[in-house]
Amino acid sequence: MTRDILDINDFTILIEEANSDEVTIDSCSFDEPLIAVALYGSGNVHLSMQYSGKKDDYENTKGLALSFYADEHVQCVHTVSANKPLQCIVIATSPRNLQKLPNNEGELFTDLLEQLVKPSDHYVEGPRFFMTPEMQHIVDGIFNNRYEGKAKMMFFRSQITALLSHFFWQLSTLKDEGIKKDERQKLYEAKEILSNNLDTPPSLNELSKIIGLNTFKLKKDFKELFGVPVFKYLQNERMNRAHQLIRSNEATVQEAAWHVGYDSLSSFSNAFTKKFGFRPSEIRQ
Repeated sequence: MTRDILDINDFTILIEEANSDEVTIDSCSFDEPLIAVALYGSGNVHLSMQYSGKKDDYENTKGLALSFYADEHVQCVHTVSANKPLQCIVIATSPRNLQKLPNNEGELFTDLLEQLVKPSDHYVEGPRFFMTPEMQHIVDGIFNNRYEGKAKMMFFRSQITALLSHFFWQLSTLKDEGIKKDERQKLYEAKEILSNNLDTPPSLNELSKIIGLNTFKLKKDFKELFGVPVFKYLQNERMNRAHQLIRSNEATVQEAAWHVGYDSLSSFSNAFTKKFGFRPSEIRQ
């Protein structure tokens, strides 16, 4: 587990990564009460918030944007699955800092995260949702950036500001998606099936039969819940996984292409370049 801590204005930014060939458990606690947003870029992760004999559990956190209040009595425990890299960004601030935030930004917390500003327990869960494609793109960029020194800090500052803007905009426009709880679980299952079968994914009809939703509901509700169509989600997952394999030297460009289901190296390279803006062979340069 690697953990970088940055201070940007009145926010503390925690950037965590973990990748292992065996199950990894990592825990952390907080020095003071915090209001935070946690954003998960990748990983098949179990998150447990433990406090005063209670605990709140979250499964399969990939793509999750979770807001919460936590104080010194809370233990945050990540269980990271083998060969499923964890990427997590936590943006936190102390409640006492809200009035000092520039441009009256503290009002956003008060208006949209009232239950966190006035907590009723040591740990309080706020709104959570799966990140929009724009948010996911920013998170991917933070973990895959090639900046160094002052330029890197400038980049982080701009991206964290953008993430918070997207997060609060989503909260202000978020509506009840009208998807029943049992159907949401089926959509989460579909998302996991795609993530775990990047090289040989099921067809839309096959996926529909596996989870027990008709193809119309699958296509419509998947996009509504996760912000992208089924095929677009699969394509993004393939490219992100390929990037991780090449960046960590786990695979050559050709091997990465095969790993995510591409027989044609040129087709893979074109799709990769379209997503990231540079060719896969440039990652190691």
